[in-house]
Amino acid sequence: MKKKLALILASAMMLGLFAGCGGSGDGDTTSGGSSSDGSGAASDMRVDVFYYDFSDVYISTVRAAMDEQLGEMGIKPENWDAQGSQPTQTDQVNTAITAGSDLLIVNIVETATSSPAQDIVNAAKSADIPVIFFNREVADNEVINSYEKCAFVGTNAPDAGHMQGEMIGNYLIENYDKVDLNGDGTISYVMFKGQEGNAEAEARTQYAVEDANKILTAAGKPELAYYDSTASTKYLVDTAGKWSSQAANDYMTTLLGSYNEDNNNMVELVICNNDGMAEGAISALQNVGYNKGEGSTIIPVFGVDATDSAKALIKAGNMTGSIKQDAVGMASTINTLVKNVMDGSDLMANTDSFTVDEGVSKIRVPYAMYDANSQD
Repeated sequence: MKKKLALILASAMMLGLFAGCGGSGDGDTTSGGSSSDGSGAASDMRVDVFYYDFSDVYISTVRAAMDEQLGEMGIKPENWDAQGSQPTQTDQVNTAITAGSDLLIVNIVETATSSPAQDIVNAAKSADIPVIFFNREVADNEVINSYEKCAFVGTNAPDAGHMQGEMIGNYLIENYDKVDLNGDGTISYVMFKGQEGNAEAEARTQYAVEDANKILTAAGKPELAYYDSTASTKYLVDTAGKWSSQAANDYMTTLLGSYNEDNNNMVELVICNNDGMAEGAISALQNVGYNKGEGSTIIPVFGVDATDSAKALIKAGNMTGSIKQDAVGMASTINTLVKNVMDGSDLMANTDSFTVDEGVSKIRVPYAMYDANSQD
């Protein structure tokens, strides 16, 4: 899509940048421009994909699906790892634009303010490059509607919280006495929140508890009780904003020192914004004898994403449930738009079969519940 000379210059510039864009530096890229596996006819279209953090389990699944699907289209993408840093990601985007990118696909780092996404859109618009944001919500008017070649692919954030709350409430109604370890008639819980200000984290944290409580009270049961009645906020947040397994593991390990069966105040339910945090909590529980499958006491743990590792824990009886965020579906939806750019069509062409917000180019990939009875 670029003239041959531009491609040569872009390649030369990127070679000079690789040393500063590796996994331990500003990002992690792979060389682009052609298909390396023969799965598709080689394309001269340069596609740059910017991930907020390669270490995120769900995002790594999306990246694998993106790489495979783009390869089938003859594209080997330039993948960039912001490692949770918005300044790093912004620099990476500017570098890619200078190097001759034809399409920017952005998993934005900062979601508490729209300014970083707005800056990226402004830079893309100045260079006349289409930009697709995905997974992490960006503003309608300040970002998406400010540029006709801009779109977003993600989920409807509240749905995961509503589904998780429904799953939790129904599970507790069916297993109340078993879950109520100290027999006080109330289920104590802990909530692990991925990030402050993130739309998905806010919705999951709010609605998981609210919707579970609606089901409980409708059945004549008391609402959930946060394990620490003195806490001003009813959640523990990953202060690094990485939704990490380690953060949840550290929190859970610490609180189990004071909140346990010996003290008659055991945490009886664990709610997590994602499966990574759920796995960290389960690891801490297993270290003190819980959630080891048949024959052990199971503390119900619920997550979001239905990653492969979480599915394995659910099938083994070590985790109770998750809300599936379809990584392959996310990638294929994004790549519908990539194909439009490749073909010279409007960015939002061929999207009639998707759920699209009214008045804004935002496509919603649906969630689904996942438990031990679900089919992969």
